[in-house]
Amino acid sequence: MNVTSADPKAPPNEFGDLLRYWRDVRGVSQLDLSLDAGVSQRQISFIESGRSVPGRHTVLTLAQTLDVPLRDRNALLLAAGYAPVYSEAPWNAQEMHSVVCALERVMRQHEPFPAIVMDRNWNVLMTNDAAPRFFNCFIDMDSREGRRNMLHLIFDPHGMRPFVADWDNVSRSLLQRVYRESVGHVLDGGTRGLLDELLAYPGVPRDWNTYHAPSAAPAMPVIPLGFISEGVVLRYFSMVTSVGTPQNVAAQELRLECMFPADEVTEARHQQLLEAHSKER
Repeated sequence: MNVTSADPKAPPNEFGDLLRYWRDVRGVSQLDLSLDAGVSQRQISFIESGRSVPGRHTVLTLAQTLDVPLRDRNALLLAAGYAPVYSEAPWNAQEMHSVVCALERVMRQHEPFPAIVMDRNWNVLMTNDAAPRFFNCFIDMDSREGRRNMLHLIFDPHGMRPFVADWDNVSRSLLQRVYRESVGHVLDGGTRGLLDELLAYPGVPRDWNTYHAPSAAPAMPVIPLGFISEGVVLRYFSMVTSVGTPQNVAAQELRLECMFPADEVTEARHQQLLEAHSKER
């Protein structure tokens, strides 16, 4: 387990401050937290004011009740003077072997459509064969430098951006997804940094956070992501899968995104596109 040592210079009431922060994030009063967690309101008040030091069990109970992400539960434990209990080993560590194998199996079964495993900040960790083949039909993926990040690929004017149909609406929707799908519905520093980087690209609408998506086309329950290929718009939608009942940080933060054709035209054209590109290579 990767453990970060507690800061000896940390203020004595660091846990109380963090507990108050998470109550504010969840919009929960001391009384509500008391009723849900089975901890007296008086004790919660004393903990937040620094007059009481919570036991390890109480820390975990409060964190569970507030639905604090596992990475941040470790931080709460450290702030209270206890060792973290959730492993922060990387996604490809031996303890993640069964999960990684399951993800690989799902991605193989999803051929010939793209499937991508990402971390909490949309960095690409694994893909099936179809994902790079698909994006290589539009750009040279090998020429891209730096980390592989799905949102940077879409927003970059030198990436997939020129091929995205209905850019204004798509970009707003994707930025809202960053908020909606953040782990624990809370933006960490990495996610905030990612948003700043995406907003720095030219032509990104500034009203994305107040944007209301238009109704989808008739009989379409989702807003598709369209890519323009030889004048034809290929429309896809995504299904996102996460690990159920995770017990380590990496497992909680992984997500598998599978792209599906949104109509029969796209399904037929998708296969033709991959076959044509394979012949060209």
